[in-house]
Formats: sequence, structure tokens, C-alpha cells
Amino acid sequence: MSEQTQAQRRVVVVGAGMAGVQTAVALREQGFKGTVTVIGAEPHQPYDRPPLSKAVLLGKAEGSAFDVDFEALGIELLLGREALGVRPEAHELDTEAGPVPYDALVLATGAEPIRLPGTEGVPGVHLLRTLDDAERLRPVLARQHDIVVVGAGWIGAEFATAAREAGCAVTVVEAADRPLAGALPAEVAAPMTSWYADAGAVLRTRARVERVEPGAVVLDDGSRVAAGAVVVGVGARPATAWLAGSGIELGAHREVVADDRLRTSVPDVHAVGDCASFPSGRYGERLLVHHWDNALQGPRTVAADILGETRTVYDPVPYFWSEQFGRFVQYAGHHASADTTLWRGEPSGPAWTVCWLRENRLVALLAVGRPRDLAQGRRLIEAGAEMDPELLVDPARPLKAATA
Repeated sequence: MSEQTQAQRRVVVVGAGMAGVQTAVALREQGFKGTVTVIGAEPHQPYDRPPLSKAVLLGKAEGSAFDVDFEALGIELLLGREALGVRPEAHELDTEAGPVPYDALVLATGAEPIRLPGTEGVPGVHLLRTLDDAERLRPVLARQHDIVVVGAGWIGAEFATAAREAGCAVTVVEAADRPLAGALPAEVAAPMTSWYADAGAVLRTRARVERVEPGAVVLDDGSRVAAGAVVVGVGARPATAWLAGSGIELGAHREVVADDRLRTSVPDVHAVGDCASFPSGRYGERLLVHHWDNALQGPRTVAADILGETRTVYDPVPYFWSEQFGRFVQYAGHHASADTTLWRGEPSGPAWTVCWLRENRLVALLAVGRPRDLAQGRRLIEAGAEMDPELLVDPARPLKAATA
């Protein structure tokens, strides 16, 4: 593509979170000379989400705006503007303020929290996804209300941690029989149950919310839990309802179906981050990864494809971390296809690692307080290294020294 032709191209990015901002930055870093516009539904300067459940919530930081000089990079921001639809044949994005033409469109609208049925508009019921959500919750923590957290997933545990740190009485209610039921096998999640009590939080499993009343959450067994505030953390779904009628293919979870270059089913439209799934050759299945690292890594592939550069396909080793109840939990890989589970260290102790193997090759690991295991393990997964199970289970031996 000639310099002149490229300079006339317009790339429009929908979504001003990590995936959207990093796509715009990657385009400039890789030498794109055309117009780059980022459209965000929220009025705030684009910001990072992980600090919302920690520093911002506890009043240790006012916000978490990205350290990006959009003006210097020549990136146009259109904020407080919701996207309404896409008309691919016209190469136009419809927004509240009218249509926006594009030559290349990037969908980076992320995910939206799942709401608890029957709680729409009920006072004192909160979600934690946006900066505004965190700002609304900050005074709730400061007043040390009794708090009920619905859902013992990653976000539920992180919020419960912050609420305990703020001095609130916290009860976490979870419909499944254990925390992180949707993310980890029972034997791996089981040791995490005691973390709640250790931190002074009450965890009630097999507990479904029947309804929320003023000052209380009523469970399906008829019991009532005092609640000055209720925080719902029961998961998130791709924010793609606005794509109805666009002809852009959506998958089983209503996510945008992207290929191994993060291209959608429609020409000149890419999708990246929480709103998109991609085929993993490494794991032999389509992955939908709702984590920060995917929103950081994917944009480089999108930018390269828009620039017409032949790059390797997008097939990352998924990675995420969580800080909860004084523990640093990290996960790399995808354990669904594993045939063997091995432990390094005692799960009752402060630091341990779970390794998942398939035909003696490391495919995933969860490290609690063992960041070195995670760093080495991630590289071993990427390399497809064959492991020696007997050496692997010795927690005193570096993971990289446990190869076959």
C-alpha cells in the first residue's frame, strides 16, 4: 500500500478500554499514517479497569487513566458517544451523534456485567465494571455498611477483599458449591474456600438469591442476610447487542467470532478483547478470554493486519492474575484439555502451584504466591515443553529444571 493511499485511510475503533486504546496505539507504533478515531460510550478519559476493584475503590487513587498522549499520537477521541450499529456495505458506524464512515473498523466494546434478575433499579444494588460504579461504591465502603456480595468469582473475591480492608462486614453468597466454580476444577478451588474466613468474610455456598429487599438479601432457603449494600459479581457477557442486524457473526456466548488474525465475518471489520473469540491452534478450540492481557496483546495483531503485514497468527497463552485476601493468584494457559493435574506445595500453605499436563506437556498452571513458577511455566507452555512429572511436583526445584 502506498504512503498516500494509507494516509487517506480511516480506522475507527469502537471501545475506549484497554483493547481499543492499545489498538490505536499499536497502529501508530507500527507506522500507520491515516486517521485513527477511538469512540467510547463513557465520558471519562480512557482508563484501565483492574485498579477499580482495588486502589480506586479504597480511595487510594482518584482514577486510572491510561498514560497515553492521544494528541501527540494523532488519535482522535470521541467520548460519551454510544455506538448503535454497523452498516458494513456502506462502511459506516452508526452512533448517537450520527454516522461515522470508516475504511477499517475495530470492535473493542468489551463485556458488560450480568445483572441479577429482579434487581433493576433497586436502591443499594451495585455492579462493579466502570469508573462510575467504583465512585458510587467508594462512600459505601467508607461508611462501613454490611455488604452482601453475590458471586464468588474473581471480581466477587477482589471486591470482598477491598470491603474487608475498609472494615465492612462482608457476606459472599454463591449459588455453586465452591468459589470460582466456573473457572477452576473443584479440587483446585476447594483450598480457596478457607481464604474467606481467614479474612473475616462469610462465604455461603449453594445459596441462591430469591430477592433483594431494603436492608436485606433473601435467599432461596428463606434465610435473610443483612445488607446495607449489595454488590453483584455473577459474570459478564460480551457487549455486542448493538451489532444486531449488522451481519457480523456472533458465537454461542454472543461474542464476535473472529479468525486467527482477529478478522470478523465481514470485510474490513476486526474484533479484539473481551467481545471476541478466536481459534487457538495451541488448544484446538475457540477461546473467549475475558482478561486484561488478551486486551493488551490482541491489538498488535489487529494493527498488523490492517497494515497488510504478514504476521504470525494470534494464538497466545492466556494469562491473568487476581489479588484476593492477601494472596497473589496467577493463571496461564487453558486447562480444559489436560489429562493430568499435579501439585507443587501444599494447598493449605501460603504458596502453591497447580500444573495441568496433556501427554506430559504443560498446558496450564495456577500459581498462588509463586510468581517464579508462573513466569517459567508460561514460557514452558509457549515452547510446548515436555515435563518430568516426578521432578515437577518438587516445589523446591525450579519449574524450568523439571523438563524431561
